[in-house]
Amino acid sequence: MTLSLFDEPPPRYEAPQPIAQGAVLLRGFALDQGEALLQAAQQVIAAAPLRHLMTPGGRAMSVGMTNCGALGWVSDRTGYRYSNTDPLSGQPWPAMPACLLDLAKRAAAEAGFGHFNPDACLINRYQPGARLSLHQDRDESDLSAPIVSVSLGLPAVFLFGGLQRGDRSARYGLAHGDVAVWGGASRLAFHGVAPLADGEHPVLGRQRINLTFRRAG
Repeated sequence: MTLSLFDEPPPRYEAPQPIAQGAVLLRGFALDQGEALLQAAQQVIAAAPLRHLMTPGGRAMSVGMTNCGALGWVSDRTGYRYSNTDPLSGQPWPAMPACLLDLAKRAAAEAGFGHFNPDACLINRYQPGARLSLHQDRDESDLSAPIVSVSLGLPAVFLFGGLQRGDRSARYGLAHGDVAVWGGASRLAFHGVAPLADGEHPVLGRQRINLTFRRAG
């Protein structure tokens, strides 16, 4: 029987795709663990629900967010920072599930950053139209550690620029199971996500889940 285009298996991970000095895309790296990662993320969300954080300027972010790990990234009118407790519950953030921690370490090592031990995982939910404006991840105390970002669900357009906000940003399509890793010379590169196009993912439906691992403390 001849397979149609829709019956073909998804592409599997082959090799890192460099996009800048110290920055790579690992296409399909998380595919084999997709189901376990989603289940782990759902457990975290059940314990610490997604919320639309407020920027210091008083605007609600279009992306729903929560955290797991020893520290969680939060934002309100007083600024951006990491906290060891969930502001909504006053309780510690849920522990980082072992499968998430393992994937983050393996992806970092594959990208050339050995001994990565993240203590924070930011879980973002994008629905059609949600976006993340260009920004730097600079609230962490250890800027020698890389950032590991895992895409699940609907495809997205990842914007990756330079060390200045005005630098031109390249656009990269990210599919379910893709992982982006950046550190070293690119650790403070400006990056973001273009408005999410509408669509229907066979597992997640009309949404994208992003897992971003950092060494914050």
